[in-house]
Amino acid sequence: MTARQRVLAALNHQEADRVPLDLSGHRSSGIAALAYARLRRHLGLPPRPIRVYDPVQQLAIVDDDVLARFHIDALEMGRGFALDDRDWQEWTLPDGTPCLMPAWVKLRRESGRWVVLSDSGRVIAQMPDGVLYFEQVYWPFAEQDDLAHLGDHLAESMWNVVASPPGPLVAGPDGAGRLAEGARCLRERTDRAIIALFGGNLLEQGQMLYRNDNFLMLLAGDPRRAHQFLDVLVELHLANLESFLGAVGAHVDIVLFGDDLGSQRGPQVSPAMYREFFQPRERLMWQRARQLAPHIKIMLHCCGGVRELLPGLIEAGLDTINPVQISCRGMEAAGLKRDFGTRLTFWGGGCDTRELLARGSVEQVRAHVQQQVQILKPGGGFVFQQVHNIMADVPPENIAAMLDAALAAGRYE
Repeated sequence: MTARQRVLAALNHQEADRVPLDLSGHRSSGIAALAYARLRRHLGLPPRPIRVYDPVQQLAIVDDDVLARFHIDALEMGRGFALDDRDWQEWTLPDGTPCLMPAWVKLRRESGRWVVLSDSGRVIAQMPDGVLYFEQVYWPFAEQDDLAHLGDHLAESMWNVVASPPGPLVAGPDGAGRLAEGARCLRERTDRAIIALFGGNLLEQGQMLYRNDNFLMLLAGDPRRAHQFLDVLVELHLANLESFLGAVGAHVDIVLFGDDLGSQRGPQVSPAMYREFFQPRERLMWQRARQLAPHIKIMLHCCGGVRELLPGLIEAGLDTINPVQISCRGMEAAGLKRDFGTRLTFWGGGCDTRELLARGSVEQVRAHVQQQVQILKPGGGFVFQQVHNIMADVPPENIAAMLDAALAAGRYE
């Protein structure tokens, strides 16, 4: 089977030749640039420039030789862009390793920290010395919202501004054409499944604008205003979805939405609040995505313990969820597979990253992965990835052991 056929079989709940593998197919299955540099050395691969694909999380682009070494089956659509040297600027990782950052990220060194500026010159994010990622420092609606100019305020929010490729390379009046051409060329040179990152965040976008505490209080204390905000936001999302999938829909297999609805101990919102505020709007976006690209699969990046929300997400039209955070309450793999495995594909849950991957031995990592794969692979409906990104402190031998064990354990008889 080709890699794309293997992924699509899993998404259609069919057993292929083996379980598909993902590493860096989206911004929550990637690897920290610091860990990636060490992994290349561990594998004995020749040095290559470390390109920081996701500046906020400090994730690296995983090169083709590493993808081939571990038999990776999925790619992020952004790999079709930022292919010229002029698209990158020199920078240095916290341990002194030289790297490249996207040229459009406005970086400035201040006393004891790096900061990122918006186009208006406002400091919107910082990486203090000793920290391994950028953090948000400005919330546009923290004091007062302004729904009439919501689009303008999105341009002052870290997660919207500090963009991964393609980023602003597809801005402007012919941006849709450049977007379509990049996606088409990527499709022609790979047989891997292609994931298009869209976003469409609802709860998280409120938290990014109002600040986490303020938005949760808005949902509970002023539901009328919360609905007004979400209605305006969804209209923006739908307009962006039209142009985005209108350009790339024919060249990708999966469209990835995002919303971290869970915490370590369970959902951030009750099932009733989810159904009131978020489910109808998700259904609207996901139905429109399928109208624009009928072949496409809908994936949601959704961290945390969300077991109680899964029935509502499935009803809204979800095909697959990641990262399947198995360390959270209610997210044990066996129970999820038993109760939801015929209706939902689990893209993740293959290896615990909170404790085991960073601190376990190679033997412990290997045994854990084998167990997770055996639980999740029957009947398809499973794509292997570790739970969220591989962080900077993960030993390279554990990364190799995890992916090699997943490949071996994932073969169907």
